[in-house]
Amino acid sequence: MDHQTVVEIHELHARLCKAIADPKRLLIISELRDGPMSVGQLAEALQISQSNCSQHLAILRDRGILESTRMGAHVEYALRSDKVLAAIDLLREFMAEELDSQGRMGAIAGRSSA
Repeated sequence: MDHQTVVEIHELHARLCKAIADPKRLLIISELRDGPMSVGQLAEALQISQSNCSQHLAILRDRGILESTRMGAHVEYALRSDKVLAAIDLLREFMAEELDSQGRMGAIAGRSSA
């Protein structure tokens, strides 16, 4: 792979990571795990305003994470690929292991100082 392609891949990677770095956007992705939803459905499920939800959806769509389809009077949003779910799930597993490891280390440290 040439240098320019490697740079472009890293830039896309960073843009994707920035898109999923927001808790509300992670919640949106999680809500879409079971299938497409409208802005109104997502906003209600997440208890946020439709305008705020729309802003987050626009970012996720712009980064290629979501696709939108007009369904009559409303637009439905869906994940473009289940691979983003797999990536997020893998990160969650890593974080859970890290928290578990820190918890055990804290318990061990607490016993040794007693």
